[in-house]
Amino acid sequence: MKLSESVKPISYLKSHTAEVLRDVSEGQRTMVITQHGEARAVLQDIASYEQTQESLALLKVLAQSSKSIQEGRSKPLKKAFADIRKRVREDTE
Repeated sequence: MKLSESVKPISYLKSHTAEVLRDVSEGQRTMVITQHGEARAVLQDIASYEQTQESLALLKVLAQSSKSIQEGRSKPLKKAFADIRKRVREDTE
């Protein structure tokens, strides 16, 4: 994506809304909307937005996992499965 081709003033968005939406959704492009020469918003297609949100969620899980490990709140895999098996047995009895 060439950022220079994807920066448009809000007046362009107002006068070419249908065209902008078509370009963004069909080309999976991201567009930066400016107001008074400053970047104010980002417009992107829904598929790209959803992918970004999923990526952020995975990064958050990874960060939380790393923090748990650093704080000593983890256990070996064999121990974790043994604990799960124990709980399952207790729940079925």
